[in-house]
Amino acid sequence: MSNGDAVDGTESAVAVADPDAESATDPDADPASSSDSEAGSLVVVCGLPGVGKTTVAERIADRVDGEILRTDVIRKELFADPEYTESETERVYAELIARARERVVRGASVVLDATFADARFRTDAREMGERVANGFDLVEVACDESVVERRIERRDGISDADFEVHLHFKELFDRIEPDHVVVDNSGGEAETIAQIDAAFAGGRESDE
Repeated sequence: MSNGDAVDGTESAVAVADPDAESATDPDADPASSSDSEAGSLVVVCGLPGVGKTTVAERIADRVDGEILRTDVIRKELFADPEYTESETERVYAELIARARERVVRGASVVLDATFADARFRTDAREMGERVANGFDLVEVACDESVVERRIERRDGISDADFEVHLHFKELFDRIEPDHVVVDNSGGEAETIAQIDAAFAGGRESDE
């Protein structure tokens, strides 16, 4: 303790007793914890490869005025030649959630577009969202397998997943917790949009 701190002990005690002053000087304090209304909302869009998560995420982002963060993009930013190992995937999801947290705390709404096959990653996102976001939603995108196969054959995008990857993840995908929104993307675009608009009427997520 410096001499100045020792002399002005009364002012120091008052500063510590003031929770706003403490959080302002504590680098580990949650910037959004004292005022959730200033934070953005968080939506996690999950599901098997090829079911149409990005289509759903884009519509949700329009509804909540949010930014989309995708593991497909982040993976290729972090790894020039992705190998899709477990350690690589853990790093990708850690980066995804860290970027989302940074934006949410600053007041931006964020939509995460990723498979989230491992329940650990969904838990990490939910815990972060419930801690710092002003509203959290988990959305599962479902689609008939025959439709997925046709769409994967036609698509041309950043994702490396083919139909074999879809089937592989189907075997590995951890059960999703009951409290979530399901969007069936098996039909036409209008049907999918109608489901999303019904779930996100008013342009904001539910605060679970």
